[in-house]
Amino acid sequence: MTVDPAIIGHLYRRAGFGATPAERAAGVTRGYAATAEMLLGGLHAHEPNIPAVPHLTPPSVANRGQGGNTYEEYVNLVAWWVERMARTPNPMREKLTLLLHGQFPTGFDKVGLPYYMYRQNEIFRNEGAGAFDRLTQLVSIDPAMLIWLDTGSNQRTSPNENFARELMERFTMGIGNYSQRDVREAARALTGWSLSYPEGQFQFNNYSHDYGEKIFLGYRGDLNGEDIVTIATHSDAAMRWLPARMWSFLAYPVGPGDPVVSDLAPIFAKDLNVTDLLRAILHHPAFISASARTGLVKQPIEWVAGILRAFHLSVQDFAVVGGAGYLLSVLSNLGQIPFNPPTVGGWSSNQFWLSSASSLAKLNFAQTVLQVGKFGAVEDAAGPERAPMLADLLGVDSWTPRTLTVLNRVRDDVAKLIPLALTAPENVAN
Repeated sequence: MTVDPAIIGHLYRRAGFGATPAERAAGVTRGYAATAEMLLGGLHAHEPNIPAVPHLTPPSVANRGQGGNTYEEYVNLVAWWVERMARTPNPMREKLTLLLHGQFPTGFDKVGLPYYMYRQNEIFRNEGAGAFDRLTQLVSIDPAMLIWLDTGSNQRTSPNENFARELMERFTMGIGNYSQRDVREAARALTGWSLSYPEGQFQFNNYSHDYGEKIFLGYRGDLNGEDIVTIATHSDAAMRWLPARMWSFLAYPVGPGDPVVSDLAPIFAKDLNVTDLLRAILHHPAFISASARTGLVKQPIEWVAGILRAFHLSVQDFAVVGGAGYLLSVLSNLGQIPFNPPTVGGWSSNQFWLSSASSLAKLNFAQTVLQVGKFGAVEDAAGPERAPMLADLLGVDSWTPRTLTVLNRVRDDVAKLIPLALTAPENVAN
């Protein structure tokens, strides 16, 4: 059966950061189902030749007042991850890492130590495709989260409710599925959790823990923090919450009550396996529907990483013209900086970043791409072939008549043509 190249392109955009012409052609030959399985297989694959992790000062050194410049380390960490997204042979693994960063947001501005941000990023990458309850347990006691939501100083005399609330509201269940009493009781159960700063490790402070009886989501007993995470991740609400979130990340926005979630929830509920959930999403008929293919706008990070991937550019190419922090500056102007969401709620989705200011930032970045990239093939092509060639390179299914008219007006001036193609609505849509 002939496979529409546009469907393969859609799959690569949502399960990664876009397909090169060669990847799309191979996907057409391989078929949709086999290509989806290949991308899913990358969730657990070994990754040779990945970018080297920059030097990051460990907490044992940083907390003695020694080590390097933490902001400089943060800049290098952002560049490292963008490079990894652009170069990885397993794009779905990096895409899931990005989505989980949005699901469990923490930020450098409060966490303070790039080493902690990197370590959490590795949890998402190495554990994110497995059991969701295990992942949530690991993230809950990770130093970045302990600092971000103040769980690392949770005392029985004054329980802090920040993590307890976010655990239910954002991480596992959604608003409306718990009460303020559940928040208070969960906070009590989480007392005693702390961060040992010299080692940068979670530790349990027996003296600070409230050993009294708690009642949480109908469960009664001397519950501790691990119990709270287990109950929340295995709740009926969680069986629909995460499938809704993942579908909204990868297909189009839905709520937990949407019919498509009813199809996904039993698969997820079986053992909370994220890979099985992602497989069900990619193979669901609605995933390749017209609603799905036009249902999302790329996040700024996706847009930038996709351009680097399409034109085989590296972070170092941009550092030559804009310094080590160039891409961080670009992403800041676009409204989405890796490792630094604006609030505990993370980033908004879809059109949140489309504004006059971001339009100028997009155009400035596109002009820099023109400066550092190699576009000899486009320059050598005949004028009428240039716009279709750029669509193919960018993984755009086709230009709308309006966009094509604009591109053809400047097709003989590559310095104008390429920035317009990079910032065209068809390349911003996902």
